Order: sequence, then C-alpha cells, then structure tokens
Amino acid sequence: MSEIQADLQLAYPGFALDVSLRLPGKGVSVLLGPSGCGKTTVLRALAGLERAQGRVALNGEVWQDPSGRFVPTHRRAIGYVFQEASLFPHLDVQANLDYGRRRVPRDQQRMGLDEAVGLLGIGHLLKRRPQGLSGGERQRVAIARALLTSPDLLLMDEPLSALDPARKAEVLPYLERLNSRAGLPIVYVTHALDEAARLADHLVLMEGGRVRGSGPAVDMFARLDTPMSAWDDAAAVLPGCVEAHEPQFGLSRLRVGEHAFWVGLSTAPVGQMVKARVLARDVSVSLSAAKDSSILNILPARIDEIRPDGGGSVTLRLCLAPGASLLARLTRRSCEQLQLCVGMAVFAQVKGAALLDA
Repeated sequence: MSEIQADLQLAYPGFALDVSLRLPGKGVSVLLGPSGCGKTTVLRALAGLERAQGRVALNGEVWQDPSGRFVPTHRRAIGYVFQEASLFPHLDVQANLDYGRRRVPRDQQRMGLDEAVGLLGIGHLLKRRPQGLSGGERQRVAIARALLTSPDLLLMDEPLSALDPARKAEVLPYLERLNSRAGLPIVYVTHALDEAARLADHLVLMEGGRVRGSGPAVDMFARLDTPMSAWDDAAAVLPGCVEAHEPQFGLSRLRVGEHAFWVGLSTAPVGQMVKARVLARDVSVSLSAAKDSSILNILPARIDEIRPDGGGSVTLRLCLAPGASLLARLTRRSCEQLQLCVGMAVFAQVKGAALLDA
C-alpha cells in the first residue's frame, strides 16, 4: 500500500522533534497543533529543507535513511506551497505558471496548463502581475504553479494563515477540489481547527515536538484521549449524505446512519457525501426525546466514553451510528444528576451544526 513514511529526530536549544509517521499515500493528511509544536519542521524535513536524523520515504522510494542516504530537495518530486505566495513580482501569472511547468520534461508532465488553471479558477488572472492580485488569488496561483511541477507529493505550510476570513473562505473550496481531482497525496500544516475539519482525510495531532494522535480524521475528532478534546472549540465531524433541500426554510437534510440530520442550506447536490462540524458545547443529552422542543436534531445515541476535565465539566462521546459520533460537553452536576454512564442509551440534542462544504 502506498504511504508516506517519516521517522525524524532533531534537536535545537529548547526544542526537540521526535516523530514517527505513517501517512496514507492519497488524500489530505493534516498536521494540526499550536505554533512551535514542530509541524513546519516535519514538512521541511519531508522536503529535504531540514536535515533531521532518520528516514523519509514516499511509496517505497527512500529519500533519506540512517545510513547517510539523502536525496536533495531538487531531486524530490515535491511541490511546496508556503504561507506567503512566493511569486516572481516581475512576471505575470502566465509566466509564473510557465516557470513551474518548464521544470518538468514534457513527457513527464502530469497536468496541463489549462487543467491547472481551470482547477484553481485563475483563467481571468493570467495577464495580471502578483501585486495586482488579492491574497487569495496569489495563493491560488502559487498552488497551480506547484501542481505544474508534476509532483508526487504536495506540501502545504499554512497556506491560509496570512489571509483574512473572506479570502480564506474564497480559497477553501479550491483546496477541496484539489483533494478530489489532483490525485496526489497532500500534507497540509495548520493550527486552525476549522481548516483541519474541512480538509483532512487523515489527521495528525502534534504537541511539543511529538505526535499525540494520528488516524482517520473523523475518528480523531471523536477521540477523548487527545488534548484536542479539551479545547474550547472541540468538535466532532459527522459524515452524512445529502437527502433533501428545503430552501423555503434555509435547511438541508442529511442521512447519518439511520437518522435524519438537519443543517443549514447546502449547495451540495442530493446524494453527495458531505461533512458537518458539531461543537461539543452545542450538544446536550436527555434521557427521553423531547416532543415539544425547537431543537430540530434530537437523535438516539449511546454513551461510549465519559471523560472529566479535572474541573466542573465532563465530555461525552456519543455514538449515533457506525463511524458517526458526537461530542457533548456537560457540567459534572448534570452528569451526576442524570446518572450517566458508559453504555447508556440517551438522546443527543444538537443546537447547531456547520456544514463543511463549498
């Protein structure tokens, strides 16, 4: 099976990196964690820009190993997108893209110029220079240029961190499209939980130069044994199939297992799989289903785990269906008053959910 292997050790004064990663050779693997935890160092080591100790391999091709083998950056089949779009200011967009394309012999080019331009929606920008573009437009051009180098692996280092919310919202749908259409593995670094929830197929949680958890993203968001579950914006990601739209009410109905689940009106067509992000603080539980509540989503669930936070709260993992779980943050008083325990059947009451689609 294709995979990305990275066993890396590196020490600086006041910081040590020691990670062992096995990432899938397809889809988006997100490295998530606070600033200074080692995410970018891992990315730079994969690119050969950082000389860490250990082993790096892509689909069996060894780029680095403890025996001393080290393939330099220019010989690794990677594309790299930085926080700031490093475009040539004296060239227009077309010439910037041609620069990336000319690095690859014609018979080895996997993506044509028209395809990259269409994928990133930049056809109307080709004659403009970088200084005349918005931040979001510059990043889309930088991503297209990286794709035109025909990489086997695309590395993205917080490409949205310098953008305001409006520009970030502009770029995110293109990143999702990139994941589904480009057909190459992506390793994406971010400290933003919303980006990770929207983009990740595989999630790696990092803290202090170490891996605190790694696995399929939907499973990782539902785990209670990582620091992420204690964050204020802790949330589960709920996969579902679009079943119907009710534009007159501004709602769409998803099918999650055997349950209907209402979200804000989606642009996704009926039948498409989507993801909804549900904050733990927006979920409560009851022992019976309320018949006269304004809450639309009241779903039968089973308590799979209860974890106290050491203060006045507890977090519950609630199973709705195989592969579909919610988190609920309650007060310890409510937990004890309802005599909640693992294995208990309850009803999850969801006050809000953000649909993670374009």
